Amino acid sequence: MGFLKDFRDFAMRGNVIDLAVGVVIGGAFGKIVSSLVSDIIMPLLGYAISGLDFKDLSITLPQVHENLPAVTLKYGMFVQSIVDFTIIAFAIFIFIRLISKLKKETSEAAVEPTAEEKLLTEIRDLLKNK
Repeated sequence: MGFLKDFRDFAMRGNVIDLAVGVVIGGAFGKIVSSLVSDIIMPLLGYAISGLDFKDLSITLPQVHENLPAVTLKYGMFVQSIVDFTIIAFAIFIFIRLISKLKKETSEAAVEPTAEEKLLTEIRDLLKNK
């Protein structure tokens, strides 16, 4: 029974629950970005480059044996995955930067000098004025 209790305590910690929520939201965000890239950005980019569809870009290698099908390298899908990754990485960078800025502002505003620091500041100011 101790193992199950330890596992329950571990699973119910705030950090684990926050991580689980982050993974679920991250998965949904990834789907949104993938749709944005594959359904909006890449078609517009293909249109700008004279109607090119990146999904169709591939190289078919010659058959080695008649019984085996030819191997196809779909580098267009790879390019699309790189664009997906870049957009997701940029969005995460912006999000983390915003959170860091908010934490910094909060921590700077929350620091209140102690009574000793206030007293030392007053003594310093009195000595400067003499």
